[in-house]
Amino acid sequence: MRRLLIGLLAGIAMLGAAAPAAAQDTTDDNDSGTSTVEPVDVLQVSGLFDDIVVESIVDAIDRADEQNSQALVLQVNSQGAVVSDEVMAELFDRIAEAPLPVAVWVGPSGARLYGAPAQILAVADVTGMAPGSRVGNVGPAVSDTIELGPGLIELRNRSVGLSEARELAVFRQRISDEGIATIRNMLEALDGYEKNGVVLDTTEESVTESGTVQRETIAAARFSKLGLVDQLFHTVSSPPVAYLLILIGLSLLLFEFFTAGVGVAGVVGAVCTLLACYGLAELPARWWAVALLVLAMAAFAVDVQVGIPRFWTGVGIMLTIVGSFWLFEPVSGTSLRPTWLSLIAGIGGIMLTFIVGMPSMTRTRFATPTVGREWLIGAEGVAVSAVSPEGFVQVNDAQWRARTNRATPIQAGEPLRVAAIDGVTLEVEPLEGAARDYREMRKKSDDAAPVADDVSAE
Repeated sequence: MRRLLIGLLAGIAMLGAAAPAAAQDTTDDNDSGTSTVEPVDVLQVSGLFDDIVVESIVDAIDRADEQNSQALVLQVNSQGAVVSDEVMAELFDRIAEAPLPVAVWVGPSGARLYGAPAQILAVADVTGMAPGSRVGNVGPAVSDTIELGPGLIELRNRSVGLSEARELAVFRQRISDEGIATIRNMLEALDGYEKNGVVLDTTEESVTESGTVQRETIAAARFSKLGLVDQLFHTVSSPPVAYLLILIGLSLLLFEFFTAGVGVAGVVGAVCTLLACYGLAELPARWWAVALLVLAMAAFAVDVQVGIPRFWTGVGIMLTIVGSFWLFEPVSGTSLRPTWLSLIAGIGGIMLTFIVGMPSMTRTRFATPTVGREWLIGAEGVAVSAVSPEGFVQVNDAQWRARTNRATPIQAGEPLRVAAIDGVTLEVEPLEGAARDYREMRKKSDDAAPVADDVSAE
């Protein structure tokens, strides 16, 4: 599925191929520019653990080893995993057996580490947490070889902040009451750690003129992120984005169905739908809820084709609400329901589109003679309101703006006939008692004139 989408999004794939697999930026924390100490790689991991994230962590370990980095720090902010326990267990084994130290930092402030990804704290060499972050809802161990320890076992079904995490000894080394606020502090925590006979050297002590001992970070942090294409597919695999993409894609395809030809809306709708399908396939989506969203579009289509929201529009809105709230299953006790902002945007946007936008578009299109709707001329209907000289009429189960064709007022409830179409407005006349059009009278006079001339000639 992912390869198919990459092929369809060739332009994006070419941009991604031109970029490195992981965009890297090297910074020096002490800005000296003269340090010969090997750097420390930092991989920023955000969002659910999917196949892309797992692959990026494995690649980061191999890359850090090839580039002789001192260690690899995983800056993690995740609320769960959508891959199997077997995949997570293989990842943890890879981290535990890494040739260089692998550290985990839950940060920056406000970050979360929930579900199976939280078990990474049990296999990482050095762990830390920023103030204001939370960790927990660990769930059962993904493998028999993973020893969670008393602290993580205590957090199987709940989450805690920094102070309680310290009390439960969740971290592999003692950290201060303030936690590890920044990456620089994490580099300081790595100093002196030994693995495979190699001792990490990330800081050095110096004595100031006043005799105060000062510790300075000498190792540079080399940051890396997902590449362009990987970031795209990782983003569409997040619940809010996948949810909005499926609604936008289906709505645009329905819009294109009621317009002439294949335009930008159809292309964008198809791309959004394909990306949403990939995201929903990666996420624990309830397919009956996805089916409800598709059925909602079918219900909307019934009323869109008549140009006025009625019963089926209400059915579509209800199906959209139900499908939206129950679209995803929870993961490790963590709800993956789209954020309230995305729910409001999705449901509100659908209501606005199919109550106001689409019916107006359909009436505009079907009421214009240039799209082949001349058959409305001669059709009979009834006045919804008084047409004197303008008002609203009901023709073929749809409401239209109308005006009198021959200055003959039509009262509400009276039958009428469509005489002509002017843009999006119907020109109507009563079935009986319409005023005579002077143009028709003149035409009849012109037709009778030759006959009179023939009689006088005889």
